Amino acid sequence: MRSGGRKTRRLERDVSAAPTLARRLAAEAIGTALLLATVVGSGIMAERLAGGNDALALLANALATGAILFVLIGALAPVSGAHFNPAVTLSFLLQRKIRLRAAALYMLVQFVAALAGVALAHLMFEKPPLEIGVKARASPALWLAEAVATAGLVGTIMGTVRFRPEAVAAAVALYITAAYWFTSSTSFANPAVTLARGFTDSFSGIALGHVPGFVGVQFAAAMAATPFFRWLFEGRAPR
Repeated sequence: MRSGGRKTRRLERDVSAAPTLARRLAAEAIGTALLLATVVGSGIMAERLAGGNDALALLANALATGAILFVLIGALAPVSGAHFNPAVTLSFLLQRKIRLRAAALYMLVQFVAALAGVALAHLMFEKPPLEIGVKARASPALWLAEAVATAGLVGTIMGTVRFRPEAVAAAVALYITAAYWFTSSTSFANPAVTLARGFTDSFSGIALGHVPGFVGVQFAAAMAATPFFRWLFEGRAPR
């Protein structure tokens, strides 16, 4: 009886410690907003300091983005899973690791918080809160790059969650940093990020009219990649 009582109390503590949906949504909002503030803010700073050297500006932008991803995932993954990305949330939904209602709320919060992050970055650099993006990013090569970037991100997350959960933050941060450079689109790989970047006329921007093409490819790539990587990572890790 005494042992059973201890077990019950332990289970009650575990349940009470589980993050509520409100806390999970707050974590997604904070993480997504700070991610966009970093992407856009570091792009503005890099463009101002690089003296017209786009390669140097892109390097600074990539390193800042990778660094903030490592921090945000490490800090917020225990609360919400640290998706910060509707394509990632869709992948988790397809894997039945998140319920439909929670997934829909995650996505809504991610899109809204991404816009808030852009506004925050703009205000820090004395720009209007939101602008209309004009940088042309529409071609089959760029759409292919977004498909590769998003599918690779999904695979990186699924593989590390399955076999090296302690390495998720580092793996995602390093993947995105690399993908800035090996994809012609500079790896948006995130529908919320893409939409928000349609509202900045800065180094990180995208023409607002070109956002739907990127977003459509990102969601399609996540839907295609999820069952493939689920099959690939089935079973135990090889010894």
